Order: sequence, then C-alpha cells, then structure tokens
Amino acid sequence: MHAAPVRASAIPTVTTALRAVESLLLSSGQRTARRNAWTAVLEDRRRAQDRVEADHVLKAVADHRS
Repeated sequence: MHAAPVRASAIPTVTTALRAVESLLLSSGQRTARRNAWTAVLEDRRRAQDRVEADHVLKAVADHRS
C-alpha cells in the first residue's frame, strides 16, 4: 500500500476562500468600503459593550452609596 501524497500547500481556510471570491466579484474600492463598514460595525459593538459595563459600574456605585 502506498501512503497518501503529502500536500505541498496548506488547505485554504474559509476566510481565504471567501476573500478570493470577494476579489473576483468586487472592485478594489468596493472591497475597501465593505471592510471599512464591517470595522465600523465591530467598533460600534465594542462601544456598546463598554457603555453597558460602565452602566453596571455606575449602578453598583449608586447602590453602594444608598
């Protein structure tokens, strides 16, 4: 029996495959705009989480003082 051949290159990840499809379908400007929009979404989520945590801290301090 022969061993299975070893691949010289790694199997592409889903992210790599999606970026390849994206590069075929979208122009450079559209890719940049989409990535910028996604970065903004992630930043908005982070700020929202920060606001929730700050609200919890402020409520805990107010309850402690009462």
